[in-house]
Amino acid sequence: MKKSLLVTLFLLIFSSICHAHQQSTAYLNLEQQTSNKLSLTGSWQASVNDLDKALNFDKNQDNVITWHEITSQQQAVLDYLNSHFNVLQQNQSCKVTVDGALSIDNHFNQSYIHVPLQVDCPSDSSITVNYTALFDIDEHHQAIAAIAKSSRVFEQNTPKQVINFKEQSFTTTFIEYVHQGILHIWMGTDHISFLIALLLGGVLVRKQGEWQRVESKKQILIDTAWIITAFTIAHSITLTATAMNIISPNTRWVELGIALSVLFAAINNIWPMIVRLGWITFCFGLLHGMGFASVLGELGLSNEYQLMSILAFNLGVEIGQLVILAICLPLLMLLRNNTWYKKAIMPAGSVVIAIMAIQWSIERF
Repeated sequence: MKKSLLVTLFLLIFSSICHAHQQSTAYLNLEQQTSNKLSLTGSWQASVNDLDKALNFDKNQDNVITWHEITSQQQAVLDYLNSHFNVLQQNQSCKVTVDGALSIDNHFNQSYIHVPLQVDCPSDSSITVNYTALFDIDEHHQAIAAIAKSSRVFEQNTPKQVINFKEQSFTTTFIEYVHQGILHIWMGTDHISFLIALLLGGVLVRKQGEWQRVESKKQILIDTAWIITAFTIAHSITLTATAMNIISPNTRWVELGIALSVLFAAINNIWPMIVRLGWITFCFGLLHGMGFASVLGELGLSNEYQLMSILAFNLGVEIGQLVILAICLPLLMLLRNNTWYKKAIMPAGSVVIAIMAIQWSIERF
């Protein structure tokens, strides 16, 4: 009974992690122009797939959304945005206009509709931004916003936010970036899968050509601490360097490299090539750090607290990573005591991760 309960609990956690998907995300970027009045220019970008659920671009139902199908419903896109996005200043509506034609952008291998925006308000005082787009379609949808000097995230429970252009709170900014760091490692299925693959084999040791359980819990903790520390130091280095524009990696190749690192970690559990994973984990951690930095780049850095924004986001990533570790490692330490763990659970879990990694590699190539 105890064994069945443990297996069921493990499979539920593993399944929920491995079948997670990229969270529905839109981007709202508005830069303040020099003027006696408040003038903001920028864009709203929403996933083609998300907007298709709201507007049904695919009228001929051939499961292919063409640019013509999108542009033929340009007015519907604009009407949808107007009904779900508005800006108030002193209880009066600011003028929101579309400043140009629709275009296509790309975020994380997904196509996005780019809507150019202009917002004009009578004075340079604070504004209240209301954003409710796509919440009725996906309750987990969020809009990452960079509005002048402020970085905000609009979610279903925070659709209305006040932006003060004269003040920017250090504490508010710090908490927001820590929060986003936590969310983005939990949203990053590839990063989570890499950690899970490492943990699956972390409670076993290779002896006489086969996997054996590690007897000492202390040794498991030491080995795991070394691997996680190597991963943390590595991705912290490249996250910071990339966010500060010290290095400028090609995002496509970084994402492909991350997928291949997940594939290697999973296959290494089935056909061991490297037993001591510290240095290889450090090398892969450098790639993952560049991936985290691309997410931070989408979020944008606080103009007044740039370095703090990077450090806070990185801290959030570490907190999210430790939560995953705290959930999975004790469970795996319990499961390792049974022979079916090394014969079935660990190989099966690694195969599932490998299959996902192959799919990601093909999509990102």
